[in-house]
Amino acid sequence: MAAKGVGRTRGTIYDFPDFDANQDAETLHAAMKGFGTDEDVILDLLTQRSNAQRQQIICAYKTVFGKDLIDDLKYELTGKFESLIVALMLPPDHYDAKELRDALKGAGTSEDVLTEILASRTNEEIHQIVAAYKEDFESDLEEDLVSDTTRYFERVLVSLVQGNRDEAEADLSRAEEDAKTLYEAGENAWGTDEERFIAILCSRSIRHLLAVFDEYQKINDIDIEDSISSECSGNLQCVLLAIVKCVKNTPAYFAEKLYNAMKGAGTDDHTLMRIMVSRSEIDLLNIKDIFKAKYDESLHSTIEGDTSGDYKATLLNICGGDD
Repeated sequence: MAAKGVGRTRGTIYDFPDFDANQDAETLHAAMKGFGTDEDVILDLLTQRSNAQRQQIICAYKTVFGKDLIDDLKYELTGKFESLIVALMLPPDHYDAKELRDALKGAGTSEDVLTEILASRTNEEIHQIVAAYKEDFESDLEEDLVSDTTRYFERVLVSLVQGNRDEAEADLSRAEEDAKTLYEAGENAWGTDEERFIAILCSRSIRHLLAVFDEYQKINDIDIEDSISSECSGNLQCVLLAIVKCVKNTPAYFAEKLYNAMKGAGTDDHTLMRIMVSRSEIDLLNIKDIFKAKYDESLHSTIEGDTSGDYKATLLNICGGDD
């Protein structure tokens, strides 16, 4: 199975050749001035520029027109289309910080968002998110997590937000020892020793954990995901499963989340939007490949059937061509 981080340059969006920030700023301004807004120009241009290039366009727009581009976009656009375009304009670390803030300070805590972001990001990404959170909200992310979550779920999130996961190669003898520890803490125990699960799953390196999971299967003839599902419950179960899935194959984790966001009655647009934007320059091509193989339908056609209007057109541009 692919370790987390493998294939992290297989995005659908990348630097636009012959990029001219001033020209793009003028094009966007022309699309928004006067009576009516040319949404097609806005969505086509912004989905063909990398995030780094979009940041240059924001600076050029303010220099040339003395106005804030994001404010103008918010004024001219509406609904889910507006939310998606604004999400594209934020630097990745600041977008993640915003999503975490909304999950913590909105109406009730959105544990699923906290789990998705903190379980899937690298050490470096976590450090950037923590700094962006501090800069944007003048608040400490760890302190906010502690005040809004409880018990073992809180402890997992606090561990993850340190961004201090070991990055060493697998130690096979230690992997066997860790697998036995997990077995003794769960399947072979009366009750579950959650602390052992947290200590190993939140601190060991990705390559080491892959070895641990292989050893666990040998010892117990049960996949570690099945053991967590039977031994843990609620938010703790969800976050530990997310960690395991991201260790095994991060794009597969996001393919599953995208499928769940669009299946059944109604679409979870918040999750759909967040994953499409946040993975667009990292591994969205991998996600598309896995989505097609696992669900026998392309991500492109699924989005096409579940969304509409300029919002749909923007998502499809981010997705890239149909498979």
